[in-house]
Amino acid sequence: MKMKLSKFALIASFAMSVATTSMAQEKVMIGEPSWPGAKIIANILKTVIEDELGGTADIVPGDNAVIFAGMDRGKGDIDVHPDVWLPNHQSFVDEFVTSKGTVALSKSGYEGKSGFCVPKKFAEEHNIHSIYDLATPQASELLDSDGDGKGEVWIGPSGWAATNTREVKLRDYGISNFLVGSNEDEALALANVGAAIREGRGAAFACYSPHYVFKLYDIEILEEPAYDEAKYQMVQPDADPEWFAKSHVETSDAPKTIRVGYSKSLEQRAPLVADFFANIALDAETVSALLQEMVANNRDATEVAKEWVANNHDRVDGWLGLK
Repeated sequence: MKMKLSKFALIASFAMSVATTSMAQEKVMIGEPSWPGAKIIANILKTVIEDELGGTADIVPGDNAVIFAGMDRGKGDIDVHPDVWLPNHQSFVDEFVTSKGTVALSKSGYEGKSGFCVPKKFAEEHNIHSIYDLATPQASELLDSDGDGKGEVWIGPSGWAATNTREVKLRDYGISNFLVGSNEDEALALANVGAAIREGRGAAFACYSPHYVFKLYDIEILEEPAYDEAKYQMVQPDADPEWFAKSHVETSDAPKTIRVGYSKSLEQRAPLVADFFANIALDAETVSALLQEMVANNRDATEVAKEWVANNHDRVDGWLGLK
């Protein structure tokens, strides 16, 4: 009974807080970058706001630059980035969180990792286990799917910070002498990976965790040199138009931390939502399971999010300060 009264009081408080704002400010606008993890987390945020707090929320597709600019303005056009990867998005964090102070990050994050993958069977058959094994004539021949004399490696869609980093890595590892980086949409790229695996062909592609691809296929992350700050100088396009020439990356990425970013203006406009964003605590295993349901099992993201929230009230109540 105490918990039910606490939740009722929280929702009543939310209703009172939004009653003093305009209709435009009542609705929380959730940015949605193009990768699957961001999509499912955006729907988790929307479900909690609407089903647990009694508020309203909409999801707005956009790239990182657009979402961070919207949070910076604090006008309610975009209020939250559901999937901020550090250090991938460090330049945005440096500008909007550290320097301007207009954006905040959730207190806790979860660990992610990224690299380049190949099918495990392909790796074993051709002794390809290191990133440098892609910088060879053999790899060029094995991964040449269109017969143009150069192999292909998918490095991610244009606009992702990680895609820019991988483009630099291809150059600095010497891979670009043998393989061409491609930028197809992720769903198409991974469908091509699946087809290659079924047909016994080779494939090389950017991979990251949490992600459903590790549950779909038997794949191997290629070894890279251990992270070395002195050999990892990445400049993103938003920081300098000459980013590619000024970057040098010849080691694995630093350990990843993934957080929710939100406009500091929410602390006045919708304080209970801001508290929720500050206290949300996800983990890689949970996100991977959600992605499995959404992508691998071809289910609607809204449906998956609602089901997860309904089955995890204790955890959600912790995010809302009810435990």
